[in-house]
Amino acid sequence: MTAEQAAPASAAQIAVHWREEEYRHPPARFIAQANAGDPRILERFGEDHFPECFKEYADLLSWDAYWHTTLDTSNAPFWRWFVGGRLNACYNCVDRHLPSSRNKAAFIWVPEPETERTEAVTYQELYRRVNEFAALLRDFCRVRVGDRVTFHLPMVPELPVSMLACARLGVVHSEVFGGFSGSACGDRIADSGSHILVTMDGYYRNGELIDHKAKADEALATARKLGMEVDKVLVWRRHPGRYASASPMVDGRDYFVDDLIKEYRGLLVEPVSMPAEAPLFLMYTSGTTARPKGCQHSTGGYLAYVAGTSKYYQDIHPEDTYWCFADIGWITGHSYIVYGPLALGTTSVLYEGVPTYPDPGRPWRIAERLGVTIFHTAPTTIRMLRKLGPDEPAKYDYHFKHMTTVGEPIEPDVWRWYYEVVGKREAVIVDTWWQTENGGFLGSTLPALQPMKPGSCGPGVLGIYPVIYDEDRNVVEAGSGRAGNICIRNPWPGIFQTIWGQPERFVQLYYEKYCRNKDSTDWHDWPYLAGDGAVQAPDGYFRILGRIDDVINVAGHRLGTKELESASLTVAEVAEAAAVPVVDELRGRVVEMYVALKPGIAASAEIEAKVAGAIETEIGKIARPRSVWIVPDMPKTRSGKIMRRVIAGISNFADVGDVSTLANPEIVDDIRHRVQGVKVSRGEVPRELSSQEVEEITAFGRAEG
Repeated sequence: MTAEQAAPASAAQIAVHWREEEYRHPPARFIAQANAGDPRILERFGEDHFPECFKEYADLLSWDAYWHTTLDTSNAPFWRWFVGGRLNACYNCVDRHLPSSRNKAAFIWVPEPETERTEAVTYQELYRRVNEFAALLRDFCRVRVGDRVTFHLPMVPELPVSMLACARLGVVHSEVFGGFSGSACGDRIADSGSHILVTMDGYYRNGELIDHKAKADEALATARKLGMEVDKVLVWRRHPGRYASASPMVDGRDYFVDDLIKEYRGLLVEPVSMPAEAPLFLMYTSGTTARPKGCQHSTGGYLAYVAGTSKYYQDIHPEDTYWCFADIGWITGHSYIVYGPLALGTTSVLYEGVPTYPDPGRPWRIAERLGVTIFHTAPTTIRMLRKLGPDEPAKYDYHFKHMTTVGEPIEPDVWRWYYEVVGKREAVIVDTWWQTENGGFLGSTLPALQPMKPGSCGPGVLGIYPVIYDEDRNVVEAGSGRAGNICIRNPWPGIFQTIWGQPERFVQLYYEKYCRNKDSTDWHDWPYLAGDGAVQAPDGYFRILGRIDDVINVAGHRLGTKELESASLTVAEVAEAAAVPVVDELRGRVVEMYVALKPGIAASAEIEAKVAGAIETEIGKIARPRSVWIVPDMPKTRSGKIMRRVIAGISNFADVGDVSTLANPEIVDDIRHRVQGVKVSRGEVPRELSSQEVEEITAFGRAEG
């Protein structure tokens, strides 16, 4: 061990052992057709041209009134973009495409049951549905500009229809991910002050028609306890005219939309011209034990940013069929299923169900049948498809030109499978880094101009100037091999405006740590703290190491979970891996690894040894796990993310919290019996954790929710 390795690390310095991968260059065929094929675009978005460079994004939109100030910093860090400008988000996503593209599909909706008919929703049909639902909201629900409406909807066309109807009226929408509990929905209803809930009776998940309406009663009860009464519950029916829920409709409160909408057939609603800085929607971050954080996104800045990044980073062309395989209940779906693609007049695939139903070939059958050219999904989904159907993509005749990965860092080994097997070595990959708060991409390669590198998201995107700081506000230089807190030095149009109703928390969480002068109106004095650890290679590319909170401190060595998990995934038999901290009297914390194997492979002590050996080889002896646990599956959220706090709780004999909303809650007891049984037999007697240790364990992996 070198003296540098032995020295105690500051809270921002995460040990970095990953080797840099070789570049992969985009195919010439892709470069020839790319929207961003001219290298001069990099100069146009250079810091010398900030903030006016973002006029290029804003000019992709239709404005009712042009702005007089591109960026107003007078109330830093509450940035205001395109001040004086007016526009309507729904008009930009629907109406303006009608003269040229009214008969073009806006969405191709694929139900989960393969026996059900795929539905094409043209821009003309979308226009009709949005207007009718906007009329219903305005006239029946009496909502007005600035009101908030909460949705608890699954992946059905009614969700973008509802969003766009609100946007048409200048009403702020707040979609709660369909997989969340009624209680979580109620928390968000109360926080946003919403009097209207829009939900659905049921939807398909793993072949089962889920009773979703049942969650509405729970949501309203939770909201009521928090002092908020909901006036009306609008229920879309999965099968019009046929009710799929056992939950009774409450007279005078609950209404079927397909019954009400008949009164509004053919009505048109004039889109309300909104100030650019008016809020468009709230997106609540998940997984926190404190009050929910309602990220408030603007109309003009947000829409400009997602339109620009959709054009240049997703490389969407009019003839493309684009599929973002995410859920609209998360920011990815808002930005890159609804607002960004629709602003460009795109045809998008919308899929109701899970990736592996009825088998792991389903995504590739859909891609083949619909001629998908751009595919966009999360490493969680990629790992799942690699685990359950590693050879499935080769069976289908689809051809992607472009693939995106989003939501968390992707391990190099998984990246290679995505590139070689899913992309058939024909597609360019953009590995994007960003967050709910950011509106759109922050880090990525510009696909035609910057080569790909497995495991690295790339440099900052156009107009974004990242930096890594240590705890003492010193810059961690590129190529130093040291990690720290990644920050963005400048504002950008997609950045959220505030936390709804909590402006002090907004400043404290995201700006206070590195603010140079709290009285300054100069944006240079207000770097944005993303909350992720990162390291920057000599070429300027960033490798994201995961949430700062998800770092395991072993004898003063701060080990990033992603690095540990990536090393585990180099073992051929391993499909999924999760690293968690365990309290240790001697070293403070030690690592325990949980791994799930590929289908057909039996657990063995040999595989456990291989995983431990891979970590030791890739990282070093300091990172060797105390135990490797082979489990049949990981506890996961409904969106497929591994709940590390649950397995951290099991390893530490601590409370795992509420697991009822997991996709597979039954697996928790299975893992607990396996792991804790072995630990007790070894003489590892659980001891009472301190309050600080309990907080650390329960907070671990919180961002994974």
